[in-house]
Amino acid sequence: MAATTAAALALPATAHAATPTAPEVTAQQPREAADTPTVLAPGGAVGRITPGSGSTVGVGMPVSVAFDKPVTNEKAVQSAIQVTSTGHQDVVGHWFGRTRLDFRPRHYWEPDSEVTVRIGGAQNETVAFHIGRSQISTVDAETKTMTVVRDGERVKTFKVSAGAPDSPTYNGQMVISEKRDEMRMNGSTVGFTDEDGRPAYDIPDVPHAMRLSSSGTFIHGNYWGSEDVFGSVNTSHGCIGLRDVKGGQDPDTPGAWFYDHSLVGDIVVVTRSDGRTIRPDNGFGDWNLSWNAWTKGSAT
Repeated sequence: MAATTAAALALPATAHAATPTAPEVTAQQPREAADTPTVLAPGGAVGRITPGSGSTVGVGMPVSVAFDKPVTNEKAVQSAIQVTSTGHQDVVGHWFGRTRLDFRPRHYWEPDSEVTVRIGGAQNETVAFHIGRSQISTVDAETKTMTVVRDGERVKTFKVSAGAPDSPTYNGQMVISEKRDEMRMNGSTVGFTDEDGRPAYDIPDVPHAMRLSSSGTFIHGNYWGSEDVFGSVNTSHGCIGLRDVKGGQDPDTPGAWFYDHSLVGDIVVVTRSDGRTIRPDNGFGDWNLSWNAWTKGSAT
């Protein structure tokens, strides 16, 4: 299940829900968290903000507002939203088209800080969430390993299996945006089919699935692959696989350990893959933009 709850906020503007990203080679079955109640503004504009108030998230989690209509006055909308941090970081908004506005600091959030989002105007809403410890996991697709660094200290190194040569994993900085104990992954939902039109894969019970992109990239447990695959061969359709067991009930497997020790908002960095760098608007790929490029996308 999803680890955060999105709050719906009405903003003083005309605004549109982000257009779904077209299926890409790293995609599995995109299954989003359940919708939360919405608040309608006069005129019908709706903005949904993530993460939800009271949540604890990793240092990579941006504040993201998705709109149900294209915004016609980006400056007015952005000016109505103020994001502050007890880590005393400057926070700037960036527009991805006219339907999505994200906020982030120059560098990852300070661990153990509080972030407050204030929406002005008639609504006068406040959302506050907590930044937990820092956890940054780096996948080296060439060596087929993942190193987990928490608060600057290496705590684990796992063997992984990333995307196969014809479906390589994205490079770049990605953010865990959703966690599910178990989920179905079906290749036909994103264009992976055999010549007869059947899904290239259909796994009903993938354990410990954590979403890294809106187009469907996950880091997840893998019980169907031979144990000697991990650390040796990249075999997936673009996801990152960790050794696991069917049902996910063994807490000592790499898949279970990483799931249990990860927060929504944690960073996963992929390096030395043959794939391209993930787009900044695919999931929370915000950190792949330089600070200069990020600030140029601000309307204020």
